[in-house]
Amino acid sequence: MERDGQQLSARPALETEGLRYLHVTVGSLLATYGWYIVFSCILLYVVFQKLSTRLRALRQRQLDRAAAAVEPDVVVKRQEALAAARLKMQEELNAQVEKHKEKLRQLEEQKRRQKIEMWDSMQEGKSYKGNARKPPEDGPGPSTSSVLPKRKADRKPLRGGGYNPLSGEGGGACSWRPGRRGPSSGG
Repeated sequence: MERDGQQLSARPALETEGLRYLHVTVGSLLATYGWYIVFSCILLYVVFQKLSTRLRALRQRQLDRAAAAVEPDVVVKRQEALAAARLKMQEELNAQVEKHKEKLRQLEEQKRRQKIEMWDSMQEGKSYKGNARKPPEDGPGPSTSSVLPKRKADRKPLRGGGYNPLSGEGGGACSWRPGRRGPSSGG
């Protein structure tokens, strides 16, 4: 019985000594590298989360490809719809180009008419400048401007009547004088 008692008392001493050794080694390891371990665990967690979302997306794409391969009718319908949308957009673009070309033709025709009128008025001996400023007639052609220009009498002058920038008068403190001629008087 004594032997059994000694074995019983010896086991807990070995176990406690093993626990103490484990405590000392783990404790010193955590004391020395604790923050590094915590940050590396957080980093591993974040990397794991990102990789898991990418893996899920990859699996989903593979499932979609498999489903598309299984259903060729869906793929064909999708491609036909895409081609129809492209064709519609191309037709709209072509219509806009035709409208623009027609506008350009009308403008060229209007300019040609004005040149012919100016030439005719010059041949008759009339001034052609008066005709050039005539407002455009209301016709099928596009109007060049929607607002008529103001007459000279309606406009107010930009500066007073006595101002002449070339005279040198009327300038306040801002007057320019040429510099002295000759070498600088440095010491």
